[in-house]
Amino acid sequence: SSGQISGGGEGRDGAGPRRSTESEVYDDGTNTFFWRAHTLTVLFILTCALGYVTLLEETPQDTAYNTKRGIVASILVFLCFGVTQAKDGPFSRPHPAYWRFWLCVSVVYELFLIFILFQTVQDGRQFMKYIDPHLGVPLPERDYGGNCLIYDPGNGTDPFHNIWDKLDGFVPAHFFGWYLKTLMIRDWWMCMIISVMFEFLEYSLEHQLPNFSECWWDHWIMDVILCNGLGIYCGMKTLSWLSLKTYKWQGLWNIPTYKGKMKRIVFQFTPYSWVKFEWKPASSLRRWLAVCGIIFVFLLAELNTFYLKFVLWMPPEHYLVLLRLVFFVNVGGVAMREIYDFMDDPKFHKKLGQQAWLVAAITATEFLIVVKYDPYTLTLSLPFYITQCWILGIILVLTWTAWRFFIRDITLRYKEIRRQKQDQTVRGGFRARSLKVPLSAAEGEGSDGFS
Repeated sequence: SSGQISGGGEGRDGAGPRRSTESEVYDDGTNTFFWRAHTLTVLFILTCALGYVTLLEETPQDTAYNTKRGIVASILVFLCFGVTQAKDGPFSRPHPAYWRFWLCVSVVYELFLIFILFQTVQDGRQFMKYIDPHLGVPLPERDYGGNCLIYDPGNGTDPFHNIWDKLDGFVPAHFFGWYLKTLMIRDWWMCMIISVMFEFLEYSLEHQLPNFSECWWDHWIMDVILCNGLGIYCGMKTLSWLSLKTYKWQGLWNIPTYKGKMKRIVFQFTPYSWVKFEWKPASSLRRWLAVCGIIFVFLLAELNTFYLKFVLWMPPEHYLVLLRLVFFVNVGGVAMREIYDFMDDPKFHKKLGQQAWLVAAITATEFLIVVKYDPYTLTLSLPFYITQCWILGIILVLTWTAWRFFIRDITLRYKEIRRQKQDQTVRGGFRARSLKVPLSAAEGEGSDGFS
């Protein structure tokens, strides 16, 4: 098959002109069985499965069991429809159907959140028992503060026991989480701002959630520097490699060597092409507000992780908490790409992408559940010094915004107008002098002739 060069980013496949931040892609155009649509095949298998359940299985008399199975079957049918019929997003690796699946999971999760939102607090918490019988029971929050001595001389067996106590399963989770967040955001400054801001939020809200109460070295050394910082560093190194990588794709059966085939299979799980994100928040007021909005939603989604399990009585190690994090890892990258495309090329992307829209709706709905289920905790007033710090920070941000996008622009515009007037004055004086010289010469010649 004939080769083609495209530059449409991860999966855009040449739609629109290639931007300077997009890599060039060579694709031989091979379209194998793996990449063809299988709508009729999926429909046939789905119909056979439903026919088997209807004709050959005896329906149990357990109402609760039938209700659960009916809900699960309805979700599976919707997922089958979405995977085969939903619109493709910006990513195409490892396969477009993979990202269509997560798009449909987003819809199911948002509908589940809406259902929980419309229940009473007691009914909503008890409904979680249908998912896991061990849920629906109040759970004490673990306090990560306590003894904050790095070296405890009173403990002769192990003076560093406070450090070892903090090294639980959440340490690698912090590292891998920030590694993946860096791949989503693709900007070192934004990642560091979100990382540091979240630690400030933990300081500010530890009177609401004991889970936020940590030692100073747990906040700044273990979290910001070691786990988050190392994850961001490794993420930036991966981004650098992806931006320099050659994106040349061949069909698996067109590669002659087994080593080449294995390499091609591994690279199937890397992006189809690469787009370098250049957020440029200070370039315009629109981009500045957009970046601030992204940081706000990111932090809100992070806080929802802790507040949701607090109000729905889920232990931190429960598999539903882990599944939610896996969900956001998969949908977050697509959402960030759609947001960047919407900001960077508003003419081509005239509306916000579908996955970005759903992620924003899910984050808002999760927060509304927290507000409804435990308004008392959320309304616990901040300590006075914390309030002062946030007011000072907000004033500084608003002051910088006013200076950068209003006062500075007015000043520059005034200086430009003043410079133009000075140039006009100089040019007017120069023209007057240039006209005066010939007139003086002509007067001199006329007086000589008269005499």
